[in-house]
Amino acid sequence: MSTKREEARRDLTVNRKAFHDYSIEETLEAGLVLVGSEIKSLREGKANLREAYVRVENYEAWLINAHIGLYAQGGTHFNHEPLRKRKLLLHSNQIMYLRAQVAQKGLTLVPIRIYLARGKAKLEVAVARGKKLYDKREALAERDAQRDIDRAVRGKL
Repeated sequence: MSTKREEARRDLTVNRKAFHDYSIEETLEAGLVLVGSEIKSLREGKANLREAYVRVENYEAWLINAHIGLYAQGGTHFNHEPLRKRKLLLHSNQIMYLRAQVAQKGLTLVPIRIYLARGKAKLEVAVARGKKLYDKREALAERDAQRDIDRAVRGKL
């Protein structure tokens, strides 16, 4: 059974590499400051968070290096810069909390997904810790083992 909030949410892009490279400690929802051609391009699914990260500068949070493709009908004059810095809309106490978390050794801010909620573009930001190579291998082995178990159960049914 899903809630109304989950039904109103539609993923536009997901950073799958983040789940492989980082262990997610906690997540936080942030609004995005976008121009018109960016939201139209997002609705078409032209976004990539693979190399993106979040940085706190001067008590403001910024999404850096996120690629939002050009809007086809935008023309040259009204289109946006695909890799520009985008401001995140957070409460000041949330920004201070994120800043304190990043000050700890080994923690970083990683964008997980961009989605539409109630018609607005939102970014899910994770406080994450980088995985070591052996952690990544262990996660892959567990996923393969679970896939084999599921395949065997399906075969018996």
